[in-house]
Amino acid sequence: MTNTLSLPRSVEWEETHITLLDQQLLPGKVEYIELKTIKDVWDAIVTLKVRGAPAIGMTAAFGLALAAQQYETDSIDEFNELLQKDKDYLASSRPTAVNLFWALERMVNSITNVTSINEAKTTLVHEAIRIQVEDEEVCYKIGDNALSLFKKDDRVMTICNAGSIATAYYGTALAPFHLSRERDIPLQVYACETRPVLQGSRLTAWELQQSGVDVTLITDNMAAHTIKTKQINAIIVGADRIAANGDTANKIGTYGLALLAKAFHIPFYVAAPLSTFDPTIASGEEIPIEERNPEEVTHLHGQQIAPDGIAVFNPAFDVTPNELITAIITDRGILKGNYQEGIQTLFNN
Repeated sequence: MTNTLSLPRSVEWEETHITLLDQQLLPGKVEYIELKTIKDVWDAIVTLKVRGAPAIGMTAAFGLALAAQQYETDSIDEFNELLQKDKDYLASSRPTAVNLFWALERMVNSITNVTSINEAKTTLVHEAIRIQVEDEEVCYKIGDNALSLFKKDDRVMTICNAGSIATAYYGTALAPFHLSRERDIPLQVYACETRPVLQGSRLTAWELQQSGVDVTLITDNMAAHTIKTKQINAIIVGADRIAANGDTANKIGTYGLALLAKAFHIPFYVAAPLSTFDPTIASGEEIPIEERNPEEVTHLHGQQIAPDGIAVFNPAFDVTPNELITAIITDRGILKGNYQEGIQTLFNN
């Protein structure tokens, strides 16, 4: 039996604007907004209306193409200067997820040999669409590879949201669960709520529920007890940046799950496309960790839940060392063992 999925898409290109699923409003409200300027795009990324490393990259690519359509110049040199300025502006929106910088660099490189302004504008739109189409294909392959690691009725834990709305379609860490529904292979998923912004409860639980996946929501501090009492078979997460040695930055709380996986002797998997790898940095020590507004911790739905003036530490990501990772699942295969060599091979092929 095969089930046909109808998953939400996070971002779509229109001729005069970008249509974006506002993830800040989920799960209570499914609303699409129109981004008409580069400032709209920058704001959407910063305020988490769009999140998930691949979706951020796609949105930024469309944003750069949108900005370029509005340039009024007959000079290729001036066009390139404007494009570089807007590229840098969009790159300033979030520091950790490498897909953002990868997509923007790819966009700029796509017009290296163009000979006219019209050609440049058209090429940028086509390149952004190509990035989106490729990401959907990549996510399907990641899901297919990941699903091969699970057995029928396995119980799998995840954190944050590495699903369809974080990518072009299917997702990375959530892709095997969506494919399991298509192929009628039952899996049970336990989703950590993912404080402080609750991507697990607001987004992952909602998305998997829409897909018909058997999903159970837990708070982050229930993870160890849940692994023990529910006999969790594996943990799978996405990634925002993977260093040359396999050290992986992902949503805060991921490192703790990796330590729990080691303690309980269960596999800990990372699922990510090639665009998430950053071979220019040797290890996770070099990955910049974004720190966000303290109000994400001190307030909940606008209601203050902490004392006035309390000091807050609010890192958005943590880094899981490679020795805690059982395998890194990519669209080009599953990496195990020596990640340094495996990642190098990925980029040499």
